[in-house]
Amino acid sequence: MQPHAAHLKQLEHSTRRHFLNGSGLSLGAIALSSLSSDGVARADIAFNQAQPLQQRNPPLTGKAKRVIYLHLTGSPPNLDIYDYKPALVARTGQDCPDEFLKGRTFAFTSGVPKLLGTPRKFQQCGQSGTWLSDAVPNLQRVADDICFIHSMNTDQFNHAPAELLLYTGSPRSGRPSMGAWVTYGLGTENQDLPGFVVLISNGVQPNGGSNSWGSGFLPSVFQGVQCRSKGDPVLYVSDPPGMNRSTRRRSLDTLKALNEMQAAELGHPETTTRIAQYELAYRMQTSVPDVMNIGHETQQTLQAYGATPGEASFANNCLLARRLVEQGVRFVQLFDWGWDFHGTGPGEGLTDGLTNKWAKTDKPIAALIEDLKQRGLFEDTLIICGGEFGRTPFREGRTAGGNVLGRDHFPDCFTMWMAGGGVRGGFNYGETDELGFGVVQNKVTPHDLQATILHLLGFNHEQLTFRFQGRDYRLTDVHGTVVADVLA
Repeated sequence: MQPHAAHLKQLEHSTRRHFLNGSGLSLGAIALSSLSSDGVARADIAFNQAQPLQQRNPPLTGKAKRVIYLHLTGSPPNLDIYDYKPALVARTGQDCPDEFLKGRTFAFTSGVPKLLGTPRKFQQCGQSGTWLSDAVPNLQRVADDICFIHSMNTDQFNHAPAELLLYTGSPRSGRPSMGAWVTYGLGTENQDLPGFVVLISNGVQPNGGSNSWGSGFLPSVFQGVQCRSKGDPVLYVSDPPGMNRSTRRRSLDTLKALNEMQAAELGHPETTTRIAQYELAYRMQTSVPDVMNIGHETQQTLQAYGATPGEASFANNCLLARRLVEQGVRFVQLFDWGWDFHGTGPGEGLTDGLTNKWAKTDKPIAALIEDLKQRGLFEDTLIICGGEFGRTPFREGRTAGGNVLGRDHFPDCFTMWMAGGGVRGGFNYGETDELGFGVVQNKVTPHDLQATILHLLGFNHEQLTFRFQGRDYRLTDVHGTVVADVLA
């Protein structure tokens, strides 16, 4: 190659960072110095690029070491499960007061809808006296282990933006997910498994799509790895036909050498991350099939969860979540589709529809809590459960004349709960008004929830940051306050 051609080739791969770093006046160093001249230490995680998932200790003392997040995609009707409103029951069928409708837009309701009290039967459970409906008989059994937050509030009333806000801190795609932030901060306890695993039941992706477990602008090694409880645990991780283990190793060694050459030439950190990902995938070929095989469990455990080896179900995924965190996975995220209870059909009704849906989920959730307690993992495993928003205290407009009861989307108030991992068990936090239209005590936003989760894991949410496009980003954006009252 001619000298001038080589020079052009070099310029082709050059970035502004290379230019500034190589300038005679070292402009890059000057700029960096000016940015850090206030003496404030950067809060970025100093992870080893060759081993980006290496286990790291949080800067603070966190009671939780790992997270299992159960997302009920579509958002369950909180008024028929967790938030008992006798006054609303007494006013069922009355016109919704204008004060709750004026200036408001709902997803599928217009005009003056009718108030709808719950058709479910509620009772007080455990020593805490927590009100729970007959839709969740197994959760009633573990009520004293759960911290219910009845005052959740969001500003999004469509599924995808609300879900993205909950998981990434922004209603728009492109930001890192909560699981990515956690693995960025803590790494993983098992270098043969991903730090962040995603399990999806019912074969339907969540509303936010892969953005709900993506890494955004963080290194891609921190994104969630989607695993399956039926078939190959991870797509494309197995050797293709005609390639055995030794051939795979040789091909990876060659690929590693090529990536190392590119890393030395261009200095892009994502290249080093890519090397680590290929190596992790190679190790996962032997580690993942074993941990994902629930056939190793006792018949008693399988029955407790309602799990069936070889099948794909929410029950199987709950059991897998326990197996994964037991083996050192840092963040396990379960998505379960089918909680959009508009009442457009029997499966979306508040009576039989809700009963049938919880019959597949209530038992394994309670079993997960009891199993973690039995194995000594409950105290440092944080379990989170909920949807992306709430449901209206009135009937959904499209189905108002039908026999199936349903509710519309509602951002103003809903219930989520947490258990284990340093939160107060048998505790009810926050309160909504007597008809369930608004928060009257201790409002909690998605950013507050995120700040609290990070605090339980040992992080100040304002200091877990990553510099991108000239500024420091964090999960909680520029918001968020730790909800101290829910901490044990």
